[in-house]
Amino acid sequence: MADETDEPSPHLTGIVIITLPPPDNPSFGKTITAFTLSDNPFSSTTSQSTHPPTDPSPPPPRRQSPSSLGNFSHRRPSTILPILCICFIALYCWSSISQEEVFRLRDDFDNDDDDDGDHKNKSRTTFLFPLYRKPYGGNGDVELKLGRLRGLKDSAMPMRAPKINKKSASATSKIDSASVIPVGGNIYLDGLYYTYLHFGNPPRPYFLDIDTGSDLTWVQCDAPCTSCAKGAHPFYKPGKDNIILPKDSYCHELQKNQMSKHCESCLQCDYEIEYADHSSSMGVLARDEISLNIANGSLVKSKVVFGCAYDQQGLLLNTLGKTDGILSLSRAKISLPSQLASEGITKNIIGHCLATDTVSGGYLFFGDDFVPHSQMAWVPMLQSLDSNSYQAEIMEVNYGSRQIDLGNVKARQRNIIFDTGSSYSYFPEEAYNNLVTSLNDISSESIVLDTSDTSLPICWRSKSPLRSVKDVKMLFKPLNLHFRSKWWILSRKLQIPPEGYLVINRKGNVCLGILNGNKVHDGSTFILGDISLQGLLFVYDNVNKKIGWVRSDCARPRRFESNFPNPDVGL
Repeated sequence: MADETDEPSPHLTGIVIITLPPPDNPSFGKTITAFTLSDNPFSSTTSQSTHPPTDPSPPPPRRQSPSSLGNFSHRRPSTILPILCICFIALYCWSSISQEEVFRLRDDFDNDDDDDGDHKNKSRTTFLFPLYRKPYGGNGDVELKLGRLRGLKDSAMPMRAPKINKKSASATSKIDSASVIPVGGNIYLDGLYYTYLHFGNPPRPYFLDIDTGSDLTWVQCDAPCTSCAKGAHPFYKPGKDNIILPKDSYCHELQKNQMSKHCESCLQCDYEIEYADHSSSMGVLARDEISLNIANGSLVKSKVVFGCAYDQQGLLLNTLGKTDGILSLSRAKISLPSQLASEGITKNIIGHCLATDTVSGGYLFFGDDFVPHSQMAWVPMLQSLDSNSYQAEIMEVNYGSRQIDLGNVKARQRNIIFDTGSSYSYFPEEAYNNLVTSLNDISSESIVLDTSDTSLPICWRSKSPLRSVKDVKMLFKPLNLHFRSKWWILSRKLQIPPEGYLVINRKGNVCLGILNGNKVHDGSTFILGDISLQGLLFVYDNVNKKIGWVRSDCARPRRFESNFPNPDVGL
């Protein structure tokens, strides 16, 4: 046997790459990678250390790389097709799993990748508002906004004096009405969360229900007042210079869908809003200064247009005992975020986070400084010609793993509205009935249906009064809403836990907080109200036309270090 040294040595060509750790982080260590080419078929690419082959069998006649694209292209179609199917299934499963992880993230944005590059160079004009919970009122009425501006029958009649209080009748018209600011509120019995704004000079605070389904911000107004609730603060009192004339562009915007003729000779711009809960508000447009705290602690003042409301009817008279009006957050040009964006003060991006605990209410913001872009699930925002509310397209609803039959739905019945002006959520009639059917097996030794409890349509009674949904949540399953995403192949899932569709009433019973929406809106639209929006940060990006969400405790954005200002303390 010949000695190995007598064999000719193969000609070697090699490259060695040494990567040193970054100066600011030596813990990364160094890496050494060696690439070796040889006539010897056993020579291979090594990294840091190599081991000789232990297989004594002769080498194959030619070398093939198992990861070679060329080899893959020569495989038979019968082999490629299963591989593609497996890849597709893996991609779908990964998307679903990663989406579930998104829901568990908190508001820790410090490590979030900034889509706009260096965050330090970004505009910091983001307004942050605290949200508050309404205390129990005891009336049990359900608030449902989605207001519609109504036509003014006699608006063409000129006014002979600058009288503000002008009662108007209604005709037909439709505009769906529906920033960190603290938020407060509750679901049962009053529903809705509220925040505050400072109007006038000197600035005075006013508590306002936040409403993503309303176009016009308004406060109760001493103009004089025809029908107003006591309110949380003294009525706003406008001056003559505050009242907007009909020639103003915002008056044209407000009245463009009204059937009445435009009145150039009138001395004020009238409006009337009818809400889906059959309450209404009437008044005139005004313009005055508002004071807003930027998230970095500085103050911004801007003149904005809002409603001076002197005649409220219906449920509003009950709820306005705790608040002074409504803060509009819709896509309409006259909504407060749109006005601030048109002035270049902030971006037209709105976020709200409604807390589930009974201590804090959550927060609201205008701008994009508190948006965790990479952590959120995003879906396209639908653009509707007859509605300024925030809508997305829903594809499927599951109760646990069981699919809810949506019935013979039309294209528009696939739309879902995100409405902070509604206490509860609403399903179209057929989908609602099928959901109730899926809940029929809930009755057990723990809870049974209680048809004598009329506080809500579906209630269950326990052996002893319940204190929290957590006491019975193990008997219920989460609702999974699948939305159409930008890629039609995949969908985005919004998981609503039992706490997002159940409430405990004053009898200690647990009740279904999803109602039959056959007479709401057009009767064929899903509506997610406050009960289902809790415990999630929702963002409405009007710049990029998309809606996103992520699970959160809603305590406060992590980038916001200061305490929320007291609304009753002067600015």
